[in-house]
Amino acid sequence: MDLERSPLALPFPEMPSIAGVVPRVARAGYKDWGRCDLTYVELAEGTAVAGVFTRNVCCSSEVELGREQVRAGRAHALVVNAGNSNAFTGYRGREAVEAIMTQVAEHLGCPQTEVFVSSTGVIGVPLPKDKARAGIAAALEADACSWEEAAATIGTTDTFPKGAIARAVIGDTTVTLSAIIKGSGMIAPDMATMLGYVFTDAAVEPAFLQRLLSEANERTFSCITVDSDTSTSDTVLAFATGKAGNAPLASFDDPGADAFAAALHDVCRQLAHLVVRDGEGARKFIEVAVTGAVSDESARKVGLAVANSPLVKTAIAGEDANWGRVVMAVGKAGEPADRDRLSIGFGGHWTARDGLPLADYDEAPVAEHLRGSEIAIAVDLGLGDGRATVWTCDLTHDYIAINADYRS
Repeated sequence: MDLERSPLALPFPEMPSIAGVVPRVARAGYKDWGRCDLTYVELAEGTAVAGVFTRNVCCSSEVELGREQVRAGRAHALVVNAGNSNAFTGYRGREAVEAIMTQVAEHLGCPQTEVFVSSTGVIGVPLPKDKARAGIAAALEADACSWEEAAATIGTTDTFPKGAIARAVIGDTTVTLSAIIKGSGMIAPDMATMLGYVFTDAAVEPAFLQRLLSEANERTFSCITVDSDTSTSDTVLAFATGKAGNAPLASFDDPGADAFAAALHDVCRQLAHLVVRDGEGARKFIEVAVTGAVSDESARKVGLAVANSPLVKTAIAGEDANWGRVVMAVGKAGEPADRDRLSIGFGGHWTARDGLPLADYDEAPVAEHLRGSEIAIAVDLGLGDGRATVWTCDLTHDYIAINADYRS
């Protein structure tokens, strides 16, 4: 399936290498698409790892094993397969993952539990062990590749490779974070999003890295949606090699911890936005800002109700200033709301305030805003101090076309 590059795509950034991280790619042939479909990343011994995973109860063996592995806090390698999610494949799927882990662990001379595996693609087809074995063998012998090649290799219906960078100063040491992600459809993270990987040369204790990643996830990956569907394979992993030489971060009491936390949040936010920009069939990037809620979590749920509404998303696709659909979505969210205090706006222009349409409402500037590619929706509940921002895209005919032909 040949997909047109998203009109919302951003150029791949100039991403520096990370000390202690070597990415390689190879072709395992999981799908007949004539390109590399396996990314292998070798990590320095002692690399700290943290992760967040889907809460979808029909998750893959890769997710089940990953949840167990992150508890030990150390990683030596990452393998990402594209074209086959290996989800809903029973014992055969688990055997395939364990075979990959064993093959890489024997090559590196490390515990099998330090080899992390992710897979993405069609659900319900066991990962072919022979192709996996050959693909891993090729990856182990391959030359190091660029971050852009690694990002392109893990994509499925993605139309452009996605990467992000950030830096922080810890004491007198500058540390770097380089990250890649894939994701375009089946996007409604209930913890994380698609397959995303953050690599840093900072020294961070595993428990603190886990805390920082979980907190960043709540305000980034868990605040995006494309189609309201939570994947069986969603995984975000953060790896810290410690090669920058800074004093290891173990808590927010350590100098530079706040700066590193901000950099991690920044890189996660960049990745989350890139996924939305590549939403299947997307033509408009939509930000929904909710204020005046009874709590931040309530505001997030209201924002997601708006962002997940097919009626709101199709109205935006049609450039229709139908603010009544936003009112509907707020009302169905199941969160505290008062019709007579509710205010709705688009692009900095209020259409309704305190439960009533504005008497002097002029639709012209709102219509002009909706003709653009960056759309802002404001919802003020008028109840409290809770606030949240979520991001989504419009729903177009192309979304149907892409998903109707996904397996062909």
